[in-house]
Amino acid sequence: MKLLLHACCGPCACYPTQALTDEGVDFTLLFYNPNIHPYKEFKRRLAALRELAEKKSYRLILDKTYPLEECVAGMLAERPGPRCAFCYRIRMRYAAAYAKEHGFDAFSTTLLYSPYQKHELLVQEGRAASEAFGLPFVEYDWRPHYQEGVDLSLELGLYRQPYCGCVFSERDRYEERPKVKNGEGPRETQGYVRVTKKIIQLERQDHLPYL
Repeated sequence: MKLLLHACCGPCACYPTQALTDEGVDFTLLFYNPNIHPYKEFKRRLAALRELAEKKSYRLILDKTYPLEECVAGMLAERPGPRCAFCYRIRMRYAAAYAKEHGFDAFSTTLLYSPYQKHELLVQEGRAASEAFGLPFVEYDWRPHYQEGVDLSLELGLYRQPYCGCVFSERDRYEERPKVKNGEGPRETQGYVRVTKKIIQLERQDHLPYL
């Protein structure tokens, strides 16, 4: 199976990519996460995933599309439903469309690894994207291996984000648990971004495709 694996960040990709490698699955990572705010955080997570791909020699496709206003408007439009539905929808539809257009057999996402995501809602959006674009969505459940992934990311020294991704989750995170200043702060990525033949940079767009 030739799998396109959407990846939300480096740490969440650690266990899924190792498991797929062990299973002999031919996969390619895809970074498409215009829901991550602010832009500095978006760049940190992109760099962390790129660092993982470099260290493990994984194939990686990068899309730096970042239409801030459109994303926030989309999340607000979900009310009174869960705003996460919009974030899942735009990424699963993009992954499904890209996979279909570029000859992949199926698609999935590292979001299925995190116990902090709305798993049932995510699967629902993955299935909807699968039906819309006519490509299988592989419903992995890597949540039981969450700590293993955490340990792998710490061993690799990857930047670990303190909140889910959108500007609302950032607010909720710091309202509930104010940041404790310990003099350290987030680790910078130190510019670990050299390009290899296995990394493909896509043209950045000013809108959300496939909606």
